[in-house]
Amino acid sequence: MSEKSKVQTLMPNKSILNDKWDVVLSNMLVKTGLGLGVGVVGSVLFFKRRAFPVWLGIGFGLGRGYAEGDAIFRSAAGLRTVKA
Repeated sequence: MSEKSKVQTLMPNKSILNDKWDVVLSNMLVKTGLGLGVGVVGSVLFFKRRAFPVWLGIGFGLGRGYAEGDAIFRSAAGLRTVKA
């Protein structure tokens, strides 16, 4: 096996990586938007229009989006496999 083919097999294709970034960023945007919406509704209905439920919802949405993005990239690299 030549040196160039070894490097190509170890590095992912740029289009695959770009597709994964598109999925991760859109997923994070959707999760953050849902968290914002739930926070606004919770703020209006239960907390007399205070700001903390909105920020809490945004934080949960960003955290969930980050966790799912991390799982997408780690599964591609084979880091999440557990052999029992």
